[in-house]
Amino acid sequence: MTERLGLFGGTFDPPHVGHLVTAVNVRHALRLDRLLLVVASLPWQKVGTRPLTAAADRLAMVEAASAGLAGIEASDLEVRRGGPSYTADTIEALLDDAADRELFVVLGSDAAAGLPTWERADVVGSRSTIVVVDRPGTSHALPPGFRFEHVEAPRFEVSSTDIRARVADGRPLDFLVPPAVARCIVERRIYRGGR
Repeated sequence: MTERLGLFGGTFDPPHVGHLVTAVNVRHALRLDRLLLVVASLPWQKVGTRPLTAAADRLAMVEAASAGLAGIEASDLEVRRGGPSYTADTIEALLDDAADRELFVVLGSDAAAGLPTWERADVVGSRSTIVVVDRPGTSHALPPGFRFEHVEAPRFEVSSTDIRARVADGRPLDFLVPPAVARCIVERRIYRGGR
């Protein structure tokens, strides 16, 4: 039986409730067997724009965030591979492992519009379906050459940048990140430098 596998990649610096609401809703809407939260080793679009939390710490937070969520799993594939994280490489690795998988790459509409600029975008387009997560009642122009599915999910105005600043300032994280992520941040002393 073909596995329907979702890939929701990101920096997850840190993962927050918005990420999880998206993951749960996409998995439900598309009846995915599993959805992987793929932690980028070196996110090529963010390198040099700001200091990044160590990949091991970001992975630990995603593992904490996904614990106990049915069908939602943390993936260390890109962290183990190291170097710049390209979705095309991840797709190929997952299909090398099980060629009959049906892959779904989860993106916001802004990221989907930029797909033609991605490394080996042809591989992403030919070997996966792009899942565009829309705010309710909105749609965006999308580039040709990709298979798209649309999923509406509630959007929360939660920002990883704001969460990092809250930790640095000692402000509460309640209801912005799962309690397990908040504990992980404290135990690992993440974001204490003001990033």
